[in-house]
Amino acid sequence: MIAKGIPTVDLSLFTLGDANQREAFVEQLGAAFHEVGFVAVVNHGIPKSLVDGFYAASKAFFALPVEVKHQYEIAGLAGQRGYTSFGKEHAKQSQVADLKEFFQIGQEVPANHPLKVQYPDNVQVAEMPEMPRLGIELYRAFEKAGGQLLEAIAIHLNLPIDYFQKQIISGNSILRSIHYPPITEEPASAIRAEQHEDINLITLLVGASAGGLQLLTAENKWAAIMPEADEIVINVGDMLQRLTNNYLKSTTHRVVNPPREDWHLPRLSIPFFLHPVSSMDLTCLDSTVTSDNPRHYESITAGEYLDERLREIGLKK
Repeated sequence: MIAKGIPTVDLSLFTLGDANQREAFVEQLGAAFHEVGFVAVVNHGIPKSLVDGFYAASKAFFALPVEVKHQYEIAGLAGQRGYTSFGKEHAKQSQVADLKEFFQIGQEVPANHPLKVQYPDNVQVAEMPEMPRLGIELYRAFEKAGGQLLEAIAIHLNLPIDYFQKQIISGNSILRSIHYPPITEEPASAIRAEQHEDINLITLLVGASAGGLQLLTAENKWAAIMPEADEIVINVGDMLQRLTNNYLKSTTHRVVNPPREDWHLPRLSIPFFLHPVSSMDLTCLDSTVTSDNPRHYESITAGEYLDERLREIGLKK
């Protein structure tokens, strides 16, 4: 079904359906990722109460005084934990900073876990202790839904069903709460988020508090994405595009500024960037390399690729 500019699929047909329903879901999701790179998902299992709670906590955090928020901006973490102040991040092809600030929550593993050294502790917020607590609950719910979607994609690619599951357990995923403040003066040239592609395997996005998200279509035109309140929007990231040698499509997207009469309205958005462990090999799958589609990418690990991209967008020096 096509609605809101992107296809819509029902995840419960894969998680609870019979063999025919599962097969149909895999075909629909695979086609959406191949042709559009974006899909809206219903019956995804992420509790609305959890989303609403984290939204409320995020809104309260971003309303704190700037000097308070700056206490939670930790040097040396490349924005991967805690607060990143307004004007720090830009798209890789742009030197003009996006009109946003954000707070990030990352993977948590036990102290004796072999990957613990790679994952700094999440930043706690004294004024808003429920924000990181609700955030890690939402993180786990996104991990589960994302894992189910990647199981379907593994089947679509004729890979073992647990191909991605093995790589995303204790993966380097990030939950980001993004605040686009009201626009108070004519922007220099920036928009709320300049056109870009995501770094990771897939991104899961719960509905933003205001519109503005657009994708670049195959016809090279910008189309608005308007999900319903109970949907999440999923898009393919560059890691999955690399792995599949451009068969699955990491689609360019952006967040445009509202009409001038709505400049006073802020925007809050909560994406979950689903990453594998850093050691995952992103070498193009042999099955996707053909005479008609030769290998487009050099071999690289997920960790090396993430490091490269964080430098390109200005979060890592």
